[in-house]
Amino acid sequence: MLNIITTWILPLVVVLGAAVTLHEFGHFIVAKILKIRVETFSFGFGPRLLGKKWGTTDYRISAIPLGGYVKLGGDESNAPIEGEGAADIPACERFDLRPRWQRIAVAVAGPIMNILTALAIPFAAGLIYGVPATPAPIVASVLQASAAEEAGLRAGDRIVSFNGTANPDWDTMSDDALLSPNKALPMVVQRDGQQLPLTIKPKPFTRDGETAGELGFIPDYGNVTVFISEVVSGTGADAAGLKPNDKIVAVGGESVKSSEQVIQYIRAHKEQIEMDVDRAGQRVHVTAHVAQGQELLGVKVGQRLPPGPGGPAAALGYAVNQNVRILKLTRKALGQVFSGERSVRNTISGPIGIARESSRAVSDFGWAGLFTMLGFLSLNLGIFNLLPIPVLDGGAIFLLLVEGALAIVGLSISMRVRERIQQVGFVFVILLMVFVLTNDALKQISLWRGSNNSPPANATPAK
Repeated sequence: MLNIITTWILPLVVVLGAAVTLHEFGHFIVAKILKIRVETFSFGFGPRLLGKKWGTTDYRISAIPLGGYVKLGGDESNAPIEGEGAADIPACERFDLRPRWQRIAVAVAGPIMNILTALAIPFAAGLIYGVPATPAPIVASVLQASAAEEAGLRAGDRIVSFNGTANPDWDTMSDDALLSPNKALPMVVQRDGQQLPLTIKPKPFTRDGETAGELGFIPDYGNVTVFISEVVSGTGADAAGLKPNDKIVAVGGESVKSSEQVIQYIRAHKEQIEMDVDRAGQRVHVTAHVAQGQELLGVKVGQRLPPGPGGPAAALGYAVNQNVRILKLTRKALGQVFSGERSVRNTISGPIGIARESSRAVSDFGWAGLFTMLGFLSLNLGIFNLLPIPVLDGGAIFLLLVEGALAIVGLSISMRVRERIQQVGFVFVILLMVFVLTNDALKQISLWRGSNNSPPANATPAK
């Protein structure tokens, strides 16, 4: 029970709670600056569980922790969710009597706060740790029996075009492969002064029920230090004598170029893993295998890339690029859903999926990994809330803009029409929540059944 709390529930509360609270804080702070009455600041919906009233604002935690809201004085547009407001609010503090630009400013402040959070996390990482160097599109090594080997890639090839993108970087190629398992992707490489057209089909692999593709080649990162960051007690790695901070210099007799090379090698050689590590200046050869009844070797592998450009400008560029990359990846995944190339179950996640990914982030990268997860969730939450759907911030902004356009010709939206629009939006959001929760539950049940029915791993070392 304690393990479930620390590895699932606590990461979910931290990530989802932070993303929602920051979103609502955006509405809250702009309303306070404009001296608009804030009646309620709630984490979650439904009945009030606990909280405290300071001044005219009730800060509360509500029963359904799937979002949150800020109840503004005089704003009854979301009364089905937020409840009825007080009737004795002074006119100077009422949201509905404020100029249209102030109401738009309050509505857009929540999504903007989420987007700023998504930018701030990689920006801070870039300032503190430096901006990671981007590897050149040069193949350093090709993994055996991989998609790259089948495509005819060789070490030293420079990739000049990948899936229609000229001069691609590594992130672009890996993202395209991630969403294209078993799909033929065109590429052009430069080899010995000539350009050769090739086709690569990313090999599919499945993790937590989600299938993705991998290319099977290692880019030239330059001077990379690959090391063991953690050894799990009672695993094959522990039994083989591997230790944290061991620098991995070779696997299977080949010099190590990146952490991905080590991960792929371990995945392909579970029965016998040959590894050379540098431990306190001495080279040590280690033979390990996955322990009987286990799926993993029991190590976490990290790498230190050569430092890239530093300073605020470089960190800001890195933050913007990372968020643009997430948006492109999300857009392509959703496009595949609508075109029928990808299932909804493998694409859309709710609280259970967020909990699973947050747990994985903690497992793979420690609690610092939650910041990356928070940035991803905040960006998607901010963009989703800008969609012109009633009940969401984007719906409120859209109605205010329509009102402004109608006011130019002397027309307005009646309260009856506004209420009907909000009711339709409320029903849509409820149906969406039911769909996401059902999809989450079915996916998790499928994962549990698959885990219970899977045979134990073959742990006999190769002779």
